[in-house]
Amino acid sequence: MHVLFLFLDGVGLGEPEPDVNPLVAADLPVLRRVLGATPTLVRRRLRSTAGSAIPLDANLGVRGLPQSGTGQAALLAGFNAPRAAGHHFGPFPPSSIRERIAARNIFRRVLSMGKSVCFANAFPQRFFEYIASHRFRMSMTTLSCTMSGVALRTDQDLKTGNAISAELTNEGWRRMGYTDLPLVAPQESGRVLAEMTMRHDFTLFEYWKPDFAGHAQDHSESVKVLELFDGMLEGLLGRLDHAATLVVLSSDHGNIEDLRVRTHTRNPVPLIAIGRSHRKFLAKVERRSRPNLSHVTPAILEMLNHD
Repeated sequence: MHVLFLFLDGVGLGEPEPDVNPLVAADLPVLRRVLGATPTLVRRRLRSTAGSAIPLDANLGVRGLPQSGTGQAALLAGFNAPRAAGHHFGPFPPSSIRERIAARNIFRRVLSMGKSVCFANAFPQRFFEYIASHRFRMSMTTLSCTMSGVALRTDQDLKTGNAISAELTNEGWRRMGYTDLPLVAPQESGRVLAEMTMRHDFTLFEYWKPDFAGHAQDHSESVKVLELFDGMLEGLLGRLDHAATLVVLSSDHGNIEDLRVRTHTRNPVPLIAIGRSHRKFLAKVERRSRPNLSHVTPAILEMLNHD
């Protein structure tokens, strides 16, 4: 089995109102075809032959608004990070839980099973220069990689089809001066990601643009970034071996689903599973009394361990 985790920053379940919820307003034919509908607060649970969706609690019993640092730690290390830290914290994981992240993050745990891992995002040279002097200001994904000996991918990997850009089109890279990188359609990034997925047991891709668009309360930009992602899904699902691959999609907290507010929300987030054993995977999460972010990584590890 291959597992691909698509992590979307800042995507919760919102009201079925297109004026405030870009997930409802956007044209998302691939997601709707897979699930039968767009998940919302009204349609929290969806089920089809191709994929299924359930809601996850992003609050984890802690007061205040969920934040990326502790939310991503819960999602990608499988423990109640806000409770362990004493509060929601972000955008980076707090120092008080870094020892647990080092031991429990999903990259380290998959590697300990003797399986291969891949963080599919490419990073520009200026990112590596930044973290050389700001190593305590790393996101959960990059921190987990550096703690686990997983190499972060570069512009050279992007050029050779061994990484994809976080914004899916290379547009941002060209603005940074990488003019030798061609603009690509999101479908092409999806096809590259499919090839990468089939070469590894576990692959992670992080899409941070929804959180940025949500904070800006920009409806047209929010619709655009969601439609780009759906285009990537088109290329990905058209190339993947569905009989051998489980695709998991989730988020760390709500934001983009309610543009009436600039902040994060306390809404549940979707957990979507597509492809091989998708119902079995979600059943492992739903066996908890109230499924939350911290239940995703343990379920992924179970699927990989018993394959």
